[in-house]
Amino acid sequence: MSKKLRWGVLSTAAIGIKKVIPAMQLCQFCSVTAIGSRDFGRAREAADSLSIRSAYGSYEELIADPEIDVIYNPLPNQLHMPWTIRAAEAGKHVLCEKPLSLSVAEARSLLEVQDRTGVKIGEAFMIRSHPQWLRVRELLAQGRIGELRSIMGFFSYFNIDPANIRNQLDCGGGGLMDIGCYLIHASRYAFEQEPTRVVACMERDRQMHTDRLTSSILEFPGGQSIFTCSTQVVPYQRVQFFGTKGRIEIEIPFNAPPDRPTRIFVDDGRDIFCTGAATETFPLCDQYTLQGDAFSRSIIENTEVPVTLEDGIRNMAVIEAIFASAATGRWETPLKG
Repeated sequence: MSKKLRWGVLSTAAIGIKKVIPAMQLCQFCSVTAIGSRDFGRAREAADSLSIRSAYGSYEELIADPEIDVIYNPLPNQLHMPWTIRAAEAGKHVLCEKPLSLSVAEARSLLEVQDRTGVKIGEAFMIRSHPQWLRVRELLAQGRIGELRSIMGFFSYFNIDPANIRNQLDCGGGGLMDIGCYLIHASRYAFEQEPTRVVACMERDRQMHTDRLTSSILEFPGGQSIFTCSTQVVPYQRVQFFGTKGRIEIEIPFNAPPDRPTRIFVDDGRDIFCTGAATETFPLCDQYTLQGDAFSRSIIENTEVPVTLEDGIRNMAVIEAIFASAATGRWETPLKG
């Protein structure tokens, strides 16, 4: 299988320019051949700096390019839905940054679009392609820590710039949408179940009104997950999985560095000093390269994309329930996907 799909990138967003595009230029099954922006000068500058063939001064022009097979959509959250729909209706497959939409209702509407257009639409949770996460799922399936009963996660950074898109409420900003979604996705991925109910506590920034500190408990049929995410706390991330016989810890679960090995720790639980912990190290890799190839292969081979629309809708249902619980102070049940 030597075919390479031609990708176009909507916008010159930092995540694309600094992380995703350079990584995808190393892919085996895809190449980035076009980039679009509402500012042609910025598009041309980005294209030149990254050796991309074509630059467009509008998203419409990029989507209309007949030589583009797939669109990567890293636009601000409130623009994920409209431009994913427009790309799909132009016959392009779409990999959309998380979260897919601002609501479950919006996300569900993409199912009809996908059915009608016949393209593939997926959500860009790049962690699903990283070997450390695939290994965790394998270890859980093998019963290395017995029965999974609890997950504990933390993800934070510090950003108080009101001009930053992550701090703008009408753009879908805030900690839960930006990074809490990873902790929810990771919990659902590990349990291979959907939470039956959730409860949450949320603190909002007084000026920007976005959630800056959110903690939640997710109750699953098989156990519980508890997490905290914040946009105004020292940068940190960690996830641990606790079973009846042991524990697994991912050192850098979400922003896995492409320039150094990553590690997980597998503890057999023999004592509280973790003397039974073994370290598993994973060679250098870039999860954005792996994500690009995985999505491209699903198109070439006509198989299921790594993170389906249905999966994205279920993740958004948990996000909505957490927002509801923070407002009501009660346990809330996520909508069924």
